[in-house]
Amino acid sequence: MDNLLRIGIIGVGTMGTAHAQYLQQRKINGAELTAVVDIDEDRAKWLEENLDESVQVFTDVEAFLESGLVDAVIIATPHYDHPKLAVRAFEQGLHVLCEKPAGVYTKQVRQMNEGAAKSGKVFSMMFNQRTNPLYQKLRDLIQTGELGEIRRINWLITNWYRSQSYYDSGGWRATWSGEGGGVLINQCPHQLDLWQWMTGMMPKRMRAFCFFGKHRDIEVEDDVTAYAEYENGATGVFITTTGEAPGTNRLEIAGDRGKVVVENGKLDFWRLRVSEPEFNREYKGGFGAPECWKVDVPIEGEETAHAGITQNFVNAVRKGTPLLAPGEEGINGLMLSNAMQLSTWIDNWVELPIDEDLYYKHLLEKIESSTVKKSAGSVALDVEGTY
Repeated sequence: MDNLLRIGIIGVGTMGTAHAQYLQQRKINGAELTAVVDIDEDRAKWLEENLDESVQVFTDVEAFLESGLVDAVIIATPHYDHPKLAVRAFEQGLHVLCEKPAGVYTKQVRQMNEGAAKSGKVFSMMFNQRTNPLYQKLRDLIQTGELGEIRRINWLITNWYRSQSYYDSGGWRATWSGEGGGVLINQCPHQLDLWQWMTGMMPKRMRAFCFFGKHRDIEVEDDVTAYAEYENGATGVFITTTGEAPGTNRLEIAGDRGKVVVENGKLDFWRLRVSEPEFNREYKGGFGAPECWKVDVPIEGEETAHAGITQNFVNAVRKGTPLLAPGEEGINGLMLSNAMQLSTWIDNWVELPIDEDLYYKHLLEKIESSTVKKSAGSVALDVEGTY
């Protein structure tokens, strides 16, 4: 317990650098940054000049993993690399904290989950929105039955505005071979995770309409409207885009005991005095509705974001603290994303869990026609599971 957990970072771009900064600033109790790896030699040189002298910088991933300098890794590389790097780290006996998304397609992520289970090591996802007290409280209202049985979930999240210059800043951006998707895989993983995490439910089937390059000159989806159906009869609608300004972020969840709306950093809860089914069963007055109270729900605590997830991960390794974002749950939000894309590709309903081989087939077709031809070959190799 007195030994610090030695953490290494794989991929030190924007997010990797952010993780390195709070680790070096000793903001994570019980942990220290001991090594980093980035295959870009210019970036590695910059890291050598800007990180503490005690941090070893590598350009070779295998040398990094086999160095004996780390007990755990934070993976902050491009999306396609997440699963294969996690599997390799587990094989090396290391604990893993993976940036979102878990991967690009569920077939690949399933292999990562199997590797985690086999290793017995701690595995967590960087779902930092789970540290937000507002979403934690909403989850509590649902899980404890305050909202009653869920009937409808509507999430309008369109405040992801991205200009053409953003996409032009990197040739890998918004390509099937470079990122494996658009707004769903790049901007929305947190919302897709929260959708299923807060409600505790996954849809039984989905019908989605993804538009590819609708607002920008890109390959992947930048405008999505999806409709979901659940076993209990509940429905859900998820709408998102990167081409709308000003944007909106409004989540509305209706249950048979009331309704919750989350917007502008605020949670509003309208609670029915009696459940809607009970009112409907007993009321004989024709026009009328259940008495409704607006409840002031106390939201306590503060969002600890990325550092909070990292601290929870370290505590799980050192003290056995339950994980806030277990790695195995990363596949759930990705399943929603894959289902939306697949539904569009086949122009039909998709049952969940999805046909992973069918999704893989369509994804490979997209990769082969991608503008980033050089990346496509390595991605296809990874898809085949040869890592």
